[in-house]
Amino acid sequence: MNMETQLDPMKDDLPLMANTSYMLVKHYVLDLDVDFKSKVIEGSIVLFFETGSQYRSTSSAGKECCQSEFDETCKMRASEPCHIPMINVSTCSSKTECNDFAVSGKEEEATSDENSNHSNSEQASGISSSKDCCDTEDRGNKDFLLVLDCCDLSVLKAEEVDVAAVSGIEKFTRSAKLTGVPKELENLRNRIVHELVSLPADRWKEQLYYFTHCSQAPGCGELLFSTGTWSLEIRKSGIQTPVDFPHAIRIWYKTKPEGRSVTWTTDQSGRCQILCQRSLCCASNPEEKYITKPCVYTMGSPINNRALFPCQEPPIALSTWQASVRAAADFVVLMSGENSAEPVQLQEGILSWYYYVSMPMPASTFTIAVGCWQEVKQQSFKQKAAIGINTEFSLPSSQTDLRWHEEICGHVEYPCRFQNPAARLQAVIPYRVFAPWCLMESCEEHLLQLIPQCLSAAYATLGTHPFSRLDVLIVPSNFSSLGMASPHIIFLSQSVLPGGSHLCGTRLCHEIAHAWFGLAIGARDWTEEWISEGFATFLEDIFWARAQQLSHDEIKGQQELKALLRWRRLRDEVQNSEEELQVLRPKKESTGELSESGASVVKYGLKAEKIFMQVHYLKGYFLLRSLARTIGEVLYLASLRKFVIKFHGQLVLSQDFLSMLLEDIPKQKQSELTVESIFQNWLDTSGIPKPLLEEGETWKECQLVQQVSSEVTKWIQTNQRIRKSSKKKMKQDEVVFQQLLPDQLVLLLEFLLEEKTLCPRILQCLERTYQLREQDAEVRHRWCELVIKHKYEPGYGDIERFLREDQAMGVYLYGELMVNEDAKQQELARKCFAAAQEHMDASSAKVVAEMLF
Repeated sequence: MNMETQLDPMKDDLPLMANTSYMLVKHYVLDLDVDFKSKVIEGSIVLFFETGSQYRSTSSAGKECCQSEFDETCKMRASEPCHIPMINVSTCSSKTECNDFAVSGKEEEATSDENSNHSNSEQASGISSSKDCCDTEDRGNKDFLLVLDCCDLSVLKAEEVDVAAVSGIEKFTRSAKLTGVPKELENLRNRIVHELVSLPADRWKEQLYYFTHCSQAPGCGELLFSTGTWSLEIRKSGIQTPVDFPHAIRIWYKTKPEGRSVTWTTDQSGRCQILCQRSLCCASNPEEKYITKPCVYTMGSPINNRALFPCQEPPIALSTWQASVRAAADFVVLMSGENSAEPVQLQEGILSWYYYVSMPMPASTFTIAVGCWQEVKQQSFKQKAAIGINTEFSLPSSQTDLRWHEEICGHVEYPCRFQNPAARLQAVIPYRVFAPWCLMESCEEHLLQLIPQCLSAAYATLGTHPFSRLDVLIVPSNFSSLGMASPHIIFLSQSVLPGGSHLCGTRLCHEIAHAWFGLAIGARDWTEEWISEGFATFLEDIFWARAQQLSHDEIKGQQELKALLRWRRLRDEVQNSEEELQVLRPKKESTGELSESGASVVKYGLKAEKIFMQVHYLKGYFLLRSLARTIGEVLYLASLRKFVIKFHGQLVLSQDFLSMLLEDIPKQKQSELTVESIFQNWLDTSGIPKPLLEEGETWKECQLVQQVSSEVTKWIQTNQRIRKSSKKKMKQDEVVFQQLLPDQLVLLLEFLLEEKTLCPRILQCLERTYQLREQDAEVRHRWCELVIKHKYEPGYGDIERFLREDQAMGVYLYGELMVNEDAKQQELARKCFAAAQEHMDASSAKVVAEMLF
């Protein structure tokens, strides 16, 4: 099956092209330079492979099956031109020899940058499309094609790496003797790589040492390659099976400025004056307020990291990585690495940063951010006090029941924290916070103090932290969500900082929860996003309640209030989105299935509007909430911890969790609960799940909700009085309004949005009573909706500020501004979009442009 010809990049599904069944990446070594002038990341990547399961486990009959798959692939791709690196002119006997290959007009030309740090200046050119790129000269045999996921990259050269040339590597060759025969040398190199990737976990430092030295070994032969829309295909002439294909290859490449895996933008420094006006910071040097500083970061693109480096995207390709990244000395490089990198000066004005991970993860979780970030530090006595207060939670029952920990982990071998006695007792892992300088004071005020509280709460709930440390970065305003979790690093939107600690704390808890659900335990099929997002949404409430050290009644009240808000959001989303996007398991019985080569698709993975949908968060949350209510929270959380201990470091499907949970439910509580019924009612259908409709809105009886309803009644009555007696002034002491929690304010404003008419004086009083302009982004978003609905012009500045500074949440407001068909509002929408468009996230810009034009 040729997926390349079947998939249009502008359509809905995201192709995962890598043929992981034949060859599987075990380790990446990246060596990169970041150039902000050209907006390019350039360098090399070395990939270390093992032969894939499809080929290892087959008999000779299976071998024929695989070969037929290769043959079929070659036939399907025969019309595609194939890249080979042009040999350096100095090695050719004549100019004519260098031009023997006809260049195809269809393929773009990729030349190395004149400032490249490589001594050779290679040029990738195409073989004439009339030549079958799978033929081995004229022998009729077909070469094996290694397929990697790749998009928006200029690939300059691919070569085999001579790992046998590394000093000391002979320890991995066992009794093999070097005879100099090419075939034996090839086998020896592959055997060395096999031994290296198979080293036991307790030798991980030695393994990392040899990965480093092997990645620096010389090349021993260039490889033929071809780039397609979604893939990079590499072959070695005459090599017909994955077993014989080089298991260590180096690819020289550079990213493109328009590549969709990273975003090149500026940090918030240039907008500092606006932030100062909101009392978020105090600049020590006023002149710096207007200096915009460039930065680049991976923003969680729908295409993941394939436009940052050639890789194997399918989740099954769990790999480790290490990276050396060089940038100008003004910049800090942060990355998903388990070490806190200390920069090394290579030459004047250039620093090198080195990170590594020893826990195998999907390549999609690799994250990098390069910018003029500052580390936010707190006075040491404050920090100790914060940690001291918040590590007094009792150990979770899983920590005291060591029988689970004595079990052998089910994952591939790596240095696992769940087997480390010291790690199992670590309630707060080491953490750092980075931000642009103008947001440092705001971070110190709330975020720094929240991190140890939230980490401790997570530990008290789930036990051992899967990762050894945590960096938190406040990313630029064009970040398209409120947060994103990767191994060892969390990105947070600047939108979580204003308005107190509530939004910041809940979002931090959500991202911390992803360390267990989404990272340590991943979905085997990416269409099952609910496994990650549903769990994180459910657990953020548990973590946040514990972080605040609330009483039982307070916890119940806050969680019921949150449930009502989420119910309203789910109801609105179901009414206003395509049914096909509301299904949590869109592939149903085919979930988790791969093609013979290992390639697959992520259904609806490229739909631009999908990034703004929360259906998998919300339906997943309500499913888990329903299960917790059925079996009781104590037993439910114990089952979660058991699940974490059994499945950390592995990929799962929905049935893995549901089956284990149902095993733990007492028979008298099981009723009609089965994996199949849960699929049918919750995961495989669109709309509001039937059990959720039957449950009824019991949370409306919650005291916090009733308090909001009472306040809404006061506002409506006051609005009616003002409209009837508009000449009379409204006395301030006529009505006393109660103080409300942030989530109560959100609900209050949502209820008021249902009112047909609110007069301007009520809106003015509403803003002043609750100081809405100083509240968190969730509250301010609802305020902006009210302003738009009632055409309240004194509030238009609030909308403009929101669309500029809270881009993660602003897309919906553009639609509201256009729907009213009010000339001033439409002009405001176009003005805000024109100002933000250049740096806006691509998916957001596409959706907004469709609304506006």
